Amino acid sequence: MHPMRITIIGSGNVATHLAAAFKNAGHRIVQVYSRDAHNAALLAYHVGAEAIDDLTLVNPETDVFIIAVRDDVIIKLAEKLAPYKKLIAHTSGATHIEALLAITDNAGVFYPLQTFSKTKEVDFWSVPLCIEGADEQITRNLEQLARTVSNNVYRVNSLQRKTLHLAAVFACNFPNYLYGVAQQLLGEQNMGFEMLRPLILETAQKVQAHFPADVQTGPAVRNDENTMAAHLQMLGNDPELAKIYSLLSQEIIKNNNGGHRHG
Repeated sequence: MHPMRITIIGSGNVATHLAAAFKNAGHRIVQVYSRDAHNAALLAYHVGAEAIDDLTLVNPETDVFIIAVRDDVIIKLAEKLAPYKKLIAHTSGATHIEALLAITDNAGVFYPLQTFSKTKEVDFWSVPLCIEGADEQITRNLEQLARTVSNNVYRVNSLQRKTLHLAAVFACNFPNYLYGVAQQLLGEQNMGFEMLRPLILETAQKVQAHFPADVQTGPAVRNDENTMAAHLQMLGNDPELAKIYSLLSQEIIKNNNGGHRHG
């Protein structure tokens, strides 16, 4: 496709990685908007764009506004952008396309299914991009744009995307919290988190080729009641963590007894 003129609304983790991917693919980043002028300027500098902190300064010579901000301000920003009559696409996993369609017919979704940090480089070509458009033409246009930055492009409707977002919380956010719990437990005995990194990596690599339930290990899958009781005793001073341990262990035992959820 021909290079597109793209305006990035936002300057956070998703906006930063998307803007870089678009620029590297030969698209022109026209402007970067953020309420924080410094953040807008920083990202704009890296992608050769103009930085703005006021939407009245939007350059109408753009093809698409990509809104990459937290969910609760998407609609407010879209309402200010709608008068420009350009394609508006948000990057949210949890916001229904109908929220944009209440404002404009020229609406879409460009959702990258990945966890991003500004300081961690990501191979964007491997990032799944979930596309939805108000009509077939918009969907095709967004698909074409997506294929210039990723090899994994999917048509995903709003219900499917919300399910993906929920699944991602279980697959990414919750385990990361549990890593923090593990770090805390080790720290209490003067041990470092680096001791767990090979274990975490091996577990993540296993599920690249197998269903999670098929490679589940640990005392719960063995129904090792003595070990689980000992662990709960060690968590005696933290009833909330003990509750989490018990609940997860019970779910593993239940799944191991015939409740696998294979996808």
